[in-house]
Amino acid sequence: MSADSDVVGMVLDDTREKMVKAAEHTSVELATIRTGRATPALVDKLRVDYYGASTPLQQIAGISAPEPRLLVISPYDKTSMKAIEKAIQESDLGINPQNDGTVIRLAIPALTEERRRDLAKQAKHKAEDGRITVRNLRRQARHELDAFEKDGEVGTDEVERAERDLDKLTSDHVGRIDEMLRHKEADLLQV
Repeated sequence: MSADSDVVGMVLDDTREKMVKAAEHTSVELATIRTGRATPALVDKLRVDYYGASTPLQQIAGISAPEPRLLVISPYDKTSMKAIEKAIQESDLGINPQNDGTVIRLAIPALTEERRRDLAKQAKHKAEDGRITVRNLRRQARHELDAFEKDGEVGTDEVERAERDLDKLTSDHVGRIDEMLRHKEADLLQV
């Protein structure tokens, strides 16, 4: 392997790693959009004011979905019940928590057709953000490769080969994001 290949390989490996992270981030973002089914991912990003510190909910409570339309939050410390309840009420979930003194139940209401369409739009925006990130990573890698070529560190043939690899990487990751979006839309629009 020549020095050309080493430099190009490093750029491609770094870009591949960043694209994988961008796709994973998009997957996490899509998981936070509720589909009418109960899933602990709905409250993953919820932060609770726990003794003056903004703490992720999953660090202070167990979260389960015993039924398709029910989330159960079991605080490890019963004194945090009010703070958890307040965080849920202040969130954009639009669900009223039911506190029985032991656990907090979140009954997930069925989504209206209009709400499903709004959520599908949100999913499209999140997926588009992911695709933009992947494309920006491709552009960034191309700039690096062009700079190496300009400095004479890498040959033109090597850069052209790397750009083809880069295009394939980009289309693979954009395809993954598109597939995630298709699944999310199918979940959202399923009655």
